[in-house]
Amino acid sequence: MKTEFDAYEPGRPCWVDVMTTDVDAGKRFYGHVFGWDAEDQLDDEGNRIYVNFSKGGRMTAGMSGMGPEQQASGMPSVWSTYIATDDVDKISGRVSELGGTVIMPGMDVMTAGRMLVAQDPTGAFISFWQAADHKGAGLANTPGSFCWNELQTRDTAAAESFYTKLIGWTASTSEGDMPYTEFKLDGESVAAMMPMPAPVPAEVPALWLTYFAVEDCDASVAAIEAAGGSTMAPPMEVPVGRFAPVADPQGAVFAVIALSGEGLE
Repeated sequence: MKTEFDAYEPGRPCWVDVMTTDVDAGKRFYGHVFGWDAEDQLDDEGNRIYVNFSKGGRMTAGMSGMGPEQQASGMPSVWSTYIATDDVDKISGRVSELGGTVIMPGMDVMTAGRMLVAQDPTGAFISFWQAADHKGAGLANTPGSFCWNELQTRDTAAAESFYTKLIGWTASTSEGDMPYTEFKLDGESVAAMMPMPAPVPAEVPALWLTYFAVEDCDASVAAIEAAGGSTMAPPMEVPVGRFAPVADPQGAVFAVIALSGEGLE
């Protein structure tokens, strides 16, 4: 599986970032857990507007601070998934037609690229990225970087219709006690979807869960807890490895997974 990227084709998850209530605490936490280096991006007045994380000189993820109004509204810290596109504005025009909502219309992010934030018909937020100087994550699918993006929703039929028509993904579902859908791009699985687990409270909205690859799931969970994070469920075995859903000290939920040989193919 490819681990270093200099560009992403349209339709492939290309970037993840976290919006948090405490950027400095987030830098310390993720640096401890994943060994990331953090570089502040500053505006012309010297104010920090974004943080780029990297490992071994290749970017892995980003972080932004939550504004006072967002914090006052009770908005939780959250990880976001970005899908590569060659035309953000074309995507924007299709979102509403397909039952979604445009939350942030296409906008230029200085010279980095152009982005769009949308909400799918089931309530999950999804972002799109049209690259310019910022091509996306330079490192993926290897320990210390994101390796999978999974939609958890209470209406898989509506979500499947939305994403396949909007992005051009095809969907392949494995039936069983917990149906699991893989979204494919040119025959390659690039993302997934599953029904929202029953124990999740009804007030928790549909979401895209970011998975980060690690060498040892149990050791990573211990490091997360030692750094002030929490474990949503104990580590468990799945066909592609051993994973655990966790949260950082500010409440942003993500997952860590130690991929097996099958998972790395």
